[in-house]
Amino acid sequence: MGRGRREMPVIVTGGTGFVASNVVKVLAEQGREVISIDIAPPDELLLAYTESVRGMITWAQADILNMSSIEEAASGKSIEGIIHAAVYTVVLEDLEKSDSKRIFDINLTGTVNMLELARKVGVKRFVYVSSGGVYGETPPEIPLMEDMQLDPTSLYSVTKYASELLTRRYAQLHGFEGASGRLSGPYGPMERQTGHRAVMSMMYDWTGKAIRGEPIKIEPRRSSGDMTYALDLAAGLIALLDAPKLNHSFYNVSRGIMVTQNEIVEAFRSAVPGIEFLQPTSEDGVGIGSGRGPADNTRLREDTGFNAEYDPAGGIRAYIEWRRRYDFTS
Repeated sequence: MGRGRREMPVIVTGGTGFVASNVVKVLAEQGREVISIDIAPPDELLLAYTESVRGMITWAQADILNMSSIEEAASGKSIEGIIHAAVYTVVLEDLEKSDSKRIFDINLTGTVNMLELARKVGVKRFVYVSSGGVYGETPPEIPLMEDMQLDPTSLYSVTKYASELLTRRYAQLHGFEGASGRLSGPYGPMERQTGHRAVMSMMYDWTGKAIRGEPIKIEPRRSSGDMTYALDLAAGLIALLDAPKLNHSFYNVSRGIMVTQNEIVEAFRSAVPGIEFLQPTSEDGVGIGSGRGPADNTRLREDTGFNAEYDPAGGIRAYIEWRRRYDFTS
């Protein structure tokens, strides 16, 4: 985007959450004013994480289901763009059943409200933060391409895909640019339990055990996957916001390289010498299940110049160092 627009604030929704808090931090480190819109205020960990750039961030406590509250958060500002990451992340079927309407409301109605705000304030570009979950269950040997047939199976992934389509059409109708970034294998700083994120990743569990000096039991449920460090995801989403021209509506935001569980184990051994790994027992179902294939990031690289900085060894080392620095041992 042009220099003049880069001096205008960027809105990031869900800015106190996992990936979005990294987006907020990276934008602020670039010297850009950021308005974080989130129903939750920043906790002590997030305030410490963003302390060095606190003067660039406005923490607006607002509900994306309340149009007047998000309009108030943007009031009096000329907004450069919006990165919409606020979402209710649900992976457990019991919670999916009990909170079906809430998932719909936050993930779809919330998206429509933010698109309407984008129209009203006249942004140049709206970036929707989607998920690799829209691809559904695919064999790990098949790379995920943005134009392949999708098969979202959970309410969460269904609302993600629906929001991608809403973003594309709303942008077409109302004269701004819209793009969706499908995140792949997120791990790293600021993953923690919140009111809209209850189930933590394997990497959260393993790094926590590593810094507590506990043995790690290898999980047979996932033998491979595409892992992307949170700061790389943030950089990819910001690249979608800033690229002079985007040739597509949907982009994989990923490292784009399959990582085996053995490679992850070796990365932990390198980062934490002496760490103990426990092999799964026969009752654990060894070899059952695997991750999706790598999410091809050719579109993102060609249109924005993005390249992931962290390989698994570097990302795991940086994540463990971050948790130690902030004494985040839980």
